Amino acid sequence: QGIRGLYRGMAAPIVGVTPMFAVCFFGFGLGKRLQQTKPDDVLTYPQLFAAGMLSGVFTTVIMAPGERIKCLLQIQAATGETKYNGSLDCAKQLYREAGIRGVYKGTVLTLMRDVPASGMYFMTYEWLKNILTPEGKSVSDLSVPRILFAGGLAGIFNWAVAIPPDVLKSRFQTAPAGKYPNGFRDVLRELIREEGVASLYKGFTAVMIRAFPANAACFLGFEVAMKFLNWVAPSL
Repeated sequence: QGIRGLYRGMAAPIVGVTPMFAVCFFGFGLGKRLQQTKPDDVLTYPQLFAAGMLSGVFTTVIMAPGERIKCLLQIQAATGETKYNGSLDCAKQLYREAGIRGVYKGTVLTLMRDVPASGMYFMTYEWLKNILTPEGKSVSDLSVPRILFAGGLAGIFNWAVAIPPDVLKSRFQTAPAGKYPNGFRDVLRELIREEGVASLYKGFTAVMIRAFPANAACFLGFEVAMKFLNWVAPSL
């Protein structure tokens, strides 16, 4: 399939990634504000974890359909059958066959993945930033390499939590209608019975290879954007 085969099913995540990360960081900020009595209150790590979990709830609304479409397109490439002619056609067919529930199939499993993983993601990032901040310096003065390191490790911690429910979600979202009437419980039982507990970490190496650079870039982009916005519109 050439180099393009590595990017199959990419359109759906790309369309959703900008609003998804905007909503993700908004949810984290909202989660922090809900727990603060004053704007400058320093939150504990469990409170940061809770704020991160709220961001996972917010992003699921955007993530669930994009993940469903991506998984179907990727499994289609593996089987060699051509049922869907791209992301938009896939979404139309899913809606035509089962309505909005067909598009959002696997939402509960997406929540099970993103809520705890997002909590770990943001808590780890804030923890690492505090550790990496030199004594007498502010967290906001962290150098680019330190931000990249903190963001990359946060991504690894995020996916260490997210991989098992992600495997279950992908199996459920690509299964024929009616195969798993009891949802993720049926998927979990079948997966462990046929492939063992280790199958819950299928794709671990590939995910971790992506996790560090992708999330390092994500947090660096966020920090740069926030500094730019605070400079351009400090009272916004």
